Amino acid sequence: MTSKDIIKITLNLVIIYVVGGLILAAVYAKTEPVKVLKAYQEKQAALKEMMPEAKEISKMGVWKPHDKEAEYYIAKKDGKTIGYIIETYAKGYSSYIDMLIAVNDAFTVEKLNILEQHETPGLGDEVQQPYFQNQFAGKTLAHLVVVKVPTKVDIQAVSGATISSRAVTDDGVKKAVEMLKDKLSSEVKNEQAG
Repeated sequence: MTSKDIIKITLNLVIIYVVGGLILAAVYAKTEPVKVLKAYQEKQAALKEMMPEAKEISKMGVWKPHDKEAEYYIAKKDGKTIGYIIETYAKGYSSYIDMLIAVNDAFTVEKLNILEQHETPGLGDEVQQPYFQNQFAGKTLAHLVVVKVPTKVDIQAVSGATISSRAVTDDGVKKAVEMLKDKLSSEVKNEQAG
């Protein structure tokens, strides 16, 4: 192989890489705005599902559970606050569990929706089932406690998946509601001081 052959092969490879890079850049430029818009629409739909009676859902702020950016929102109907929606992440057995929590203005949980999780199939992933999530409706901070026995007062752990159950309850829902309560009480104190 001569040096002329080596240069020819090198130039061909450079051209292929440059053309491939330009094609990838064009595809990205075309699809990224669509992807961002779709993600925004999906988030808005998920928020509306959490509080369907709300006429207006507005972002209040951002917080960082487990160094992941999550948002929290205020829900209003006819100008009156009817509740809040909090996005949070909980550290489960084998993944972070992404969820939305709807609470009323008295900080009582109205609804829980687990958006994404990668817990152990057949065990920890049961936290995504309605029978587990529906337990949270009507619970106050005092009753966000995981127990292993049947209960109507607290949260019954998924059998064989206590870590995932505690992650959702303690690390997810409870911390999110406490954060919101603290943020809102700080705002009230700042308004009274100013």
